[in-house]
Amino acid sequence: MPWYKQVHWQIIIGLILGLIYGIIAATMGWDRFTKDWISPFGTIFMNALKLIAVPLVLGSLITGVASLSDVRKLGRIGGKTITIYIVTTAVAITIGLVLANFIQPGKAIPVDVRDGLMASYSANVDDRMAAAQSVGERGPLQILIDVVPENIFGSASDNRNMLQIVFFAIFFGIGLLQIPEKRAKPVLDFFHGINDVTIRLVDIIMLIAPIGVFALIADMIATVSEGDLHKLTGLLAALSVYCITVVVGLAIQTFGVYPALLRIFTSINPLRFFKGISKAQLVAFSTSSSGATLPVTIECCEENIGVSEEVSSFVLPLGATINMDGTALYQGVATVFIAQAVGMDLSMADQLNVVLLAVMASIGTAAVPGAGIIMLIIILETVHVPSAGIALILGVDRILDMLRTVTNITGDSAVATSIAASEGQLRAVHPAPDKDKVVWKGDGEEED
Repeated sequence: MPWYKQVHWQIIIGLILGLIYGIIAATMGWDRFTKDWISPFGTIFMNALKLIAVPLVLGSLITGVASLSDVRKLGRIGGKTITIYIVTTAVAITIGLVLANFIQPGKAIPVDVRDGLMASYSANVDDRMAAAQSVGERGPLQILIDVVPENIFGSASDNRNMLQIVFFAIFFGIGLLQIPEKRAKPVLDFFHGINDVTIRLVDIIMLIAPIGVFALIADMIATVSEGDLHKLTGLLAALSVYCITVVVGLAIQTFGVYPALLRIFTSINPLRFFKGISKAQLVAFSTSSSGATLPVTIECCEENIGVSEEVSSFVLPLGATINMDGTALYQGVATVFIAQAVGMDLSMADQLNVVLLAVMASIGTAAVPGAGIIMLIIILETVHVPSAGIALILGVDRILDMLRTVTNITGDSAVATSIAASEGQLRAVHPAPDKDKVVWKGDGEEED
């Protein structure tokens, strides 16, 4: 197949063209035209991916749990998955804090620029603080209450309730393990059918991915610049040290920590891994949503990396819900940055508190754009940093959100690959003489 017909190259072309158009539109003042005639195509693409997220999670998790054959196996895989997710999140937040303390991006913000940013985004701050206040007023065990839905159909109507969907799917799958196989089979066949259909729907949706990515990138530039390219460049210049700190941290996590994880558990080549999930990374970059990218992530891990359906259907939906390494890293950098910008020094105890809070917040953060800001406000309030300081970073948050979502789904994929290898369910993907075949091998190496 020619390179220009491959989906990931088409997405890259759409991304580049969207960037070029966005810059031209900001220069020419076409923000109204962009909002009216370009952005809707990005919204359609996002909605299409979100549309199949709930049936995909239900179908994949229920069949995945039921295919584990016994609850002990579920406990083993689940225990390893959650442990690795927590460890990688703790590593990410630690990297963010170390970089922020070393580079000290907050001290690079001039006082006049700081005051200007605070004034420009004060309205947005009020909205985010109101949302964070309602979250912060919850009791210590509210997260457990939130996990268990009172009405699964009500939960399924909102992608922000994905953790409840995950709980129901796992609970339902365990129930299937407790009844005779003869009675469970028709139910399993039904959910297998749903799973197969949604995977095929992913292929159909990806046909419009280049157009959707073009529109999303153009909309992002229009939103940040507000029709004025000088505002965008000025904002990036003022916050350049902060942005660089976050980007360096995300790069270390993505290209350092995850390849190390793969080396520990598998013998898969990191270059092959990144090539295999590149389509999912591009979709994550353009949508800024782990949840919306989930269908593509599952497809890439199964078809390109060789993760078994049994593992991918359990680990990846769980990861899209509770594993937010990029978000945790950014929260660590942002907390120190805002504290430095307003002249505060965080003690070691405060920063350890940030690590704990960020790890816990990553479990409850919705896999949708901008949700990390709400949890950041709670973290700031806990360590007594003025939460109004988020006005300093709101202007560039949309751009950084795209990058940290890439880190989030890369982490999910790396953990799924590692779990599959540890369970002997990572297959080598390579073409056979007569047709495409896969050969099972636990360490992920190819064999004849």
